[in-house]
Amino acid sequence: MFVDSHCHLDRLDLSVRNNDLQAVLDAAAAKQVSRMLCVAIEMQQLPDMLQTVKRFDNVFASAGVHPLHVAEGMAEIAELLEYAADSRVVALGETGLDYYYQQDTVELQQESFIRHLKASAISRLPVIVHTRDAREDTLTLLRQHSDPSVGGVLHCFTESWQMAQQAMDLNYMISFSGIITFRTAAELREVVKQVPIENLLIETDSPYLAPVPYRGKPNEPQYVVEVAQCVADIKGLRIEEVAEITSQNFDRMFSKVTQAGH
Repeated sequence: MFVDSHCHLDRLDLSVRNNDLQAVLDAAAAKQVSRMLCVAIEMQQLPDMLQTVKRFDNVFASAGVHPLHVAEGMAEIAELLEYAADSRVVALGETGLDYYYQQDTVELQQESFIRHLKASAISRLPVIVHTRDAREDTLTLLRQHSDPSVGGVLHCFTESWQMAQQAMDLNYMISFSGIITFRTAAELREVVKQVPIENLLIETDSPYLAPVPYRGKPNEPQYVVEVAQCVADIKGLRIEEVAEITSQNFDRMFSKVTQAGH
């Protein structure tokens, strides 16, 4: 059974599915994708997102503000802790730093990131981190404010092996998306080869970044199988091994999932 460790179900265009999210989950189940983590990117969406998630026993949620949305509204630490108490919220984020798309909000991004890391240390929920063109600042803030006994995930990883090493030293898992299947991602596949399978997660980041052979189409959780196959090919493993180990990794990092009996 596979786990899609990072998707945005509330961002899917369901018009192609007769506006039926269940159809998306059924398609995933048919590919043996049994669980998924629906990740928040802004606080305004959270109540509706949680309502959606709670309809499905195998879907979990995070609470947080994406670095590209900090100008629209920051989350207070107390607010994050309030959501962290919800039984279906198993992580905080997606938070982090993105200097590639937005440099005029750097200070806000850093303040938001710090709040999430502090809330993580208090709540004992792992943090889902987005980082792009901000390697040094991301690692610095993780070292200063993250609790290594809690840790988290560097999601949709596209950075260097050196950054992956330093993040793993802080108890962060490295999650790879469909980008690793792209023809242009040879360097990233070398990073996949080096990251120990025990520190690795797979994700779709759907509806974005559909893997080969679905590029150009809306992404869905079912396509996490293509990511798993790519990891298996790179590491010389069977896909069943990748499914089993990454599922165990997911349960270990997001321990609230197993505490809830899922």
